[in-house]
This record gives sequence, C-alpha cells and structure tokens, in this order.
Amino acid sequence: MTDRPAPVDHTQPSIARVYDYLLGGSDNYAVDREIGDFFIKDLPGSQAIAFTNRQAMIRAVGEIARSGVRQFIDFGSGLPTADNVHQVAQRYLDAPRVVYVDNDPIVLAHGRALLAEDDNTVVVRADLREPESILNTPELQRLIDFDQPVALLFSAVLHHLNDDEKPGELVAWWTRRIVSGSQVYISSFRSGSNEETRVAEAKLQSTFGRGRWRSDEELLQLFGDLEVLDPGLQICSRWHAAAAAPDVACIGPDEREPTVWERLISCALARKP
Repeated sequence: MTDRPAPVDHTQPSIARVYDYLLGGSDNYAVDREIGDFFIKDLPGSQAIAFTNRQAMIRAVGEIARSGVRQFIDFGSGLPTADNVHQVAQRYLDAPRVVYVDNDPIVLAHGRALLAEDDNTVVVRADLREPESILNTPELQRLIDFDQPVALLFSAVLHHLNDDEKPGELVAWWTRRIVSGSQVYISSFRSGSNEETRVAEAKLQSTFGRGRWRSDEELLQLFGDLEVLDPGLQICSRWHAAAAAPDVACIGPDEREPTVWERLISCALARKP
C-alpha cells in the first residue's frame, strides 16, 4: 500500500459519507448530513432504502460464501460499518480474500486502519469507471486469482453511473475476466414511476450531478448473459428474506407489504456458467 489518502474536501458531499450518515455512522461532515437530513426529514421513511440494501448485501455475501466462492471484489464499498463483506465471509470461510474499491479518500484511510492486521483484505482507492486501473493495482493482483471463482459485488453503485457511462459494459468487462462458477451481485435503485422516485432521484442528481434510476428490465440487462439465480430480481427487502440472521430486521415473505421506499431498490445474484 504505497499510495497515500488524498486530502478530504469538507465542502463537497460524498456518496459514501451520506450513506454512512443514513446508516447511523459518524464518519461524515455537515455537508453530508445536510443531504442525509433531506431524506430523513423531507422524505420520511426513505432511510429504509439504505438499510434494506445493506441487509440484502449481507445475505448475498452469505449465499456466495456458502456456495464455496472465496474471493470478493466490492465495488463502491463505502465506509466501514457493521457486517462488512470480509466479516460476513469469515463466518463461512477460512481466510476469504476481499478487495474493497472506492474513490473516497476517507474510505481508504478508515479501511486501511481497520484492516491493518488483515493480510487477506485490502482497500483500493480507484474509480469504478476505470476497470483496467483497478485490475492492475498491486493489492488486487496479490489477493485475487482470476483462475479461481470470484464474486463481484456492485451494491448500490451502478445507479450512480449515467447511461453514457455504460454500466452494463462495465459489468461485462469484469465478467469476461472471471471463470465459470464466479458470481455477480447487483443492487440498484429502481424506477417506481411515482413521485417518490422523482423527488429522490432529482435530489441525488442535483447533489452529485449524476445517476439514474432504472426499470426492472434495465436492471436485468446489466447481468448480460449471466445466469440469474433464484429468486431472480426482487426488491432488496424481499430478496432471500428468510435467510436473514435472527437479529437483523427483515420483511418475511408473508409479512407486511413493503413501503414505497423499500420498493425503490432491487437486487439479484447471478452465476457465470
């Protein structure tokens, strides 16, 4: 790890830090909390998007680890919180290998402090839109063996890419490099064709200048030719809900209807044949 964390601009909001704030974290600044408070106060209940997404990602890592895949690349990983990918994977596997990728300098600094004594987990500061540079980082080259199955995690990150940045081609770039038996997890904001979607999407676009909600059909297209595993694409609160740990709040298949906010983020897990 030779590169140093870049200086942090306290005047500009960060996607990772806003997400951290919505999840109850403390690694954020006033400019991030201002955006988070818009969702908390002006769009009551919208925090559920962040929580249900996080819970689904935890379940996805468990599903992948139980299948025997031992290597994970987490794109747009965000700030460390409870039940990070490496912690979940370690419940099922002995010494899984995990590479976190994010472009926020605070993620790099905090992640490296947290993982200082973990030789099998690293944090790489890189831009999701530059896959070649990610692939060529010494940390990833050291940990990830592309001759063995790899799990690619795109949790709540692809909706921050505009159409002209071709998120589907980005996923395909990586899937061409992984072997049969590898798995790809994607969660993303979905268009609800309602006022809540319009307001939330407009706020993030005006704040960060990018991003787009996508339809279920468009989300499935992101997987390309991969085999989407059961139960297919579902809203995060429903996806493998029965597999949630007892201490993790989750909607069961026969319980209450999801809120309008919980319906605005979906996910699926796919396998490379």
